[in-house]
Amino acid sequence: MLVVHSTNRWPRKANMEVATRLRDVSAERLRHYVEMLAFPRHYIAERAANLRARDLLLRLLANIGYTPSLVGDYDNIVVTIGKGPYLVLGAHYDSVPACPGADDNGSAVAACLECARLLKSCGGPSVMIVFFNREEDGLLGSHEFVACLKSRPEWKIDEAHIFEMVGYRTSAAGSQRMPPGLPGIAAPKIGDFLGLLANRHSNGIAEQLLRLAATYVPESRVIALKIYLGLERYVDHFHRSDHAPFWQAGIPSVMWTDTAEFRNPNYHRATDTPETLDYEFLSEVTRLALARAMTR
Repeated sequence: MLVVHSTNRWPRKANMEVATRLRDVSAERLRHYVEMLAFPRHYIAERAANLRARDLLLRLLANIGYTPSLVGDYDNIVVTIGKGPYLVLGAHYDSVPACPGADDNGSAVAACLECARLLKSCGGPSVMIVFFNREEDGLLGSHEFVACLKSRPEWKIDEAHIFEMVGYRTSAAGSQRMPPGLPGIAAPKIGDFLGLLANRHSNGIAEQLLRLAATYVPESRVIALKIYLGLERYVDHFHRSDHAPFWQAGIPSVMWTDTAEFRNPNYHRATDTPETLDYEFLSEVTRLALARAMTR
């Protein structure tokens, strides 16, 4: 069973400390992060550039005040705040060959970096931020990361939020499509929303995100597709990003997305460049992620 819910309900009274911190999210800084990373960086085809992206992220995180760790053979990057159990914010930093990858997945990396910057001084939430490599090669980096959790008991994870293309929004009529083979889904026709994908382990988290969006980002349209009864195993489109290894391990995980090629005409093309993105939309996504991290 598939159920779609949106943000036109459930606003709650805002926590003023959270609301104040959300105002510090910077669209200009998000754009700067995207522009810094917007070069082709496939792990194999552009190996030197992939290493350049890795080192750029390590340097940015160190400048914020973290001591980042490289985890596994594929150069996954991990930083933590506090002690577990952790809420994970994650995004892959590689691209397909010959693609600058501004939306895929520079937008998601930027959101995680901005959350890392603003959470560093909060002192409250236990958060792990992970930048996966080799998503474009069959999710190898995230599979490797989830497998390593068995030997890292101190890295207990309560929930994971995986960002997969979160920077493209358009109000053009007919701009939104839905993946084929989704029975009973009334497809939106305009690509102006953030999509959340959850399964039986994370549907409750998706509902909480909708409440947070209504409370802290009311100007943003958020739609959650909630999957029940384990039906995700029958639809390949539901497993195309780094949330999938978490699902397979039974770790509650939600994928956040602008729906990729079902909206963005620049998907996996040389035209996936920074000027095509909507940085106010990316700011709204980042504020919602920050709200979840601060109110869990």
